[in-house]
Amino acid sequence: MTGDRVRDRADVVGDLHEEVGVSLARCDYRYTAGRRRIVDALADAGKPITLPDILAAAPELAPSSVYRNLDVLERSGVVQRIAAAGAHSFFEFAEPLISHHHHLICIDCGIIEDFRLDDDMERRVDSGLLEAAGKAGFTPLRHSVDLHGYCAACA
Repeated sequence: MTGDRVRDRADVVGDLHEEVGVSLARCDYRYTAGRRRIVDALADAGKPITLPDILAAAPELAPSSVYRNLDVLERSGVVQRIAAAGAHSFFEFAEPLISHHHHLICIDCGIIEDFRLDDDMERRVDSGLLEAAGKAGFTPLRHSVDLHGYCAACA
């Protein structure tokens, strides 16, 4: 059973690397070893993480290199930046590399937790946002909902 889980995870990570490679190539970027290591750190974390978190997971990478590569990954649609309280932004995979979700962001400690709406609520949110966008003559591509407040530990 353990061998199956390792193989399954390897398949998932392999698929992820393939998708990232395609996204980078579409924007005329190479999938370098440094970018691959950042993708591994994000995949291993399984949640939004900061630049210091990435550096801790990949200490062989120079901070300036990680920062530049995160910028490339963000511009190519692989990674998205999440602004939170504190000195650091958080990074996670962008859709469609991960499933659609939203964030709870603590304005005190800066922790970010993912949350998902049930399908009915997500459709209602989409409908309301489309209506508001239509009234403004705006053409939406996607949406994100970030709720800012206090986590259980800080409340």
